[in-house]
Amino acid sequence: MIKKILRLVLSAFYAFAGYMHIVRPEPFLSIMPSMVPFPEHVVLWTGIAEIFGAIALLQPFHLCLRQAGGIGLALYALCVWPANINHFILDMEREDGGLGLIYHVPRMFAQPVLIWLALWVGELPTPRFRRSA
Repeated sequence: MIKKILRLVLSAFYAFAGYMHIVRPEPFLSIMPSMVPFPEHVVLWTGIAEIFGAIALLQPFHLCLRQAGGIGLALYALCVWPANINHFILDMEREDGGLGLIYHVPRMFAQPVLIWLALWVGELPTPRFRRSA
């Protein structure tokens, strides 16, 4: 039951984030590392990827599609981590501290949790360990 609720919450989170990437890309563009080529296209396509990942994760009909959505969203969270780190650095360089440590430190710790959560609610097989006799 908790897995289904968290799947719904995570799907809603990613669907909303994807929507925001498309309709209001400016905040995402402002934290994009300068090494990323075609940042406007990257923000647009990552928004689309988030929406498709949320739909795949949420749909109840095909386990393989749900697993693909979980893997996709986990990889997405891993790939945007550099933008989160860049945002942290940019804010710490500002005189006013930007959003501050109270925002950025939990966000850094939340990223691996989001990765794990996407895989867990996506129902990826977990490794089984044998007990030695």
